[in-house]
Amino acid sequence: MTLETRLTDLLGIEYPIVQAPIGSATTPELAAAISNAGGLGHLAVTWRDREETRRAIRETRGLTDDPFAVNLVLDEATTAIDTADHLEAVLDAGAPIVTLSFGDTAPYVDRIHEAGAVVTRTVGSAEAARDAVDAGVDAVVTQGLEAGGHVQSEVATTALVPRVADAVGDEVPVVAAGGIADGRGIAAALALGADGAWLGTRFVASEEARVHDEYRRRLRESDETDTAYTTLFDKGWPGTPHRVLENETLERWREAGEPPAGERPGEDEVVARTDSGDGAPIERYDEALATPGVEGDVESMALFAGQSVGLTNDVRPAGEIVAELAAETADAISELPGSAD
Repeated sequence: MTLETRLTDLLGIEYPIVQAPIGSATTPELAAAISNAGGLGHLAVTWRDREETRRAIRETRGLTDDPFAVNLVLDEATTAIDTADHLEAVLDAGAPIVTLSFGDTAPYVDRIHEAGAVVTRTVGSAEAARDAVDAGVDAVVTQGLEAGGHVQSEVATTALVPRVADAVGDEVPVVAAGGIADGRGIAAALALGADGAWLGTRFVASEEARVHDEYRRRLRESDETDTAYTTLFDKGWPGTPHRVLENETLERWREAGEPPAGERPGEDEVVARTDSGDGAPIERYDEALATPGVEGDVESMALFAGQSVGLTNDVRPAGEIVAELAAETADAISELPGSAD
């Protein structure tokens, strides 16, 4: 059974499986492995400077001849780099697909198309999807409340995808994100009206992802009830909701009566240090991602994960994960009533 959809046709990929832009966990090796396996790999570059961005894109292109995507967050509170300048670095480096989130897409769509690239927009409502299509995007990504990391929606994936599919009709492909980690979830998203699925947590638990071993251990051992939707880890990106694994930081805050920022327990406490040359401090409520060289109390940091974490039980090469997802999806579709034998 083939898994061809409007999304695979648009992007030139074999399977309707997209790796979410999982922040600092992304690497050229991860993106290339997924693209080489038939999915769409992804680089997150918002927190990289221009030269790092160019280098990461060049390295990815050196590892794969297949399409891959590059993500920019449009909320300029997250970066000191001007978004227009950063986008130029992305396009100059030859990114074939640009994905945008958390901001106004309209000022950038024409420039991306002029460079010959495809552009997508992540949305959290049917209205936002309609606005994105009117701005000229080539596809919309519907992010449900179940998603890990920073979240743009207050609506569950199963309710959001049909609404967005109805809102945009046949104009652009729809990609479902949030709570998807296996082929059954991908098949369900397709049945709801999506043309593909966007998976983050499952690919954080891959060998190529740039994450700390303690983070991986928590992903393997956690279940669907072990995440929290919160705005607690707000230092670095204030006011933006996110979903993380339950940990001591959340427990201490709740026990203190959930006080506001500035009054939380251990407000300025340094719980870890980065793997950069100067070992920069990571405070208890920072939104920093637990990368491999971080030293300290990693378990107390923001360990981003979606509710699909209960389906994430092992760590394997990303290419193997894509192959398994594709096989599971085909099996799930073939078992649906009315499917051809």
